[in-house]
Amino acid sequence: MLPHDASTATKKICALAPIIPVLVVHDVAHARPLAEALVAGGLPVLEVTLRTEAALAVITEMAKVEGGVVGAGTLLTPDDVKRAKDAGATFGVSPGATDRLLTACEDAHLPTLPGAATATEAMRLLERGYDMMKFFPAEASGGAPALKSLASPLPQISFCPTGGVSMANARSYLSLPNVACAGGSWVAPDALVQAGDWASITELARAASQLSRDA
Repeated sequence: MLPHDASTATKKICALAPIIPVLVVHDVAHARPLAEALVAGGLPVLEVTLRTEAALAVITEMAKVEGGVVGAGTLLTPDDVKRAKDAGATFGVSPGATDRLLTACEDAHLPTLPGAATATEAMRLLERGYDMMKFFPAEASGGAPALKSLASPLPQISFCPTGGVSMANARSYLSLPNVACAGGSWVAPDALVQAGDWASITELARAASQLSRDA
């Protein structure tokens, strides 16, 4: 997969909803009901981070949910890429980007959002052929004002900011011309997941799905 094709694919995924839930799931039994709750609330794109032992099994279960588009987050190594693809992930997300990781994603035909936090990192990815990226860690890297400052010199790049994005500040990101969507964990708080309160998670997802690009 060529980098340009990967970015074209991730742009289509990012256009499906304004928010991508960033999920840390510890129990595979929660996978399907959680995915069903989020999809029912209007958030079909799901990023399952590879931060728990259950993550790969969670991806496999969530991939069975009708209407869901399931990806793997926290891709760090080529082995992560292979295992995520084998588990059923249809896209990947990485906190940063290395040539080795990008090559593995391209070879596996796994569309990926590579992470960038600076103009130099973004330019290096653009030079390779990527124009859809993850801006991470968003708030710690200057938040919406930092992303806004990148829009003028690098208008050809679109971002999915993640890291510190919340219901309270999401609109400040979504209103920017270089933001395609944003990633956030607030739509699936661990307390609600552990309680199996899927109805409340659906309501949080519904509110997030209705976020507009009007600041």
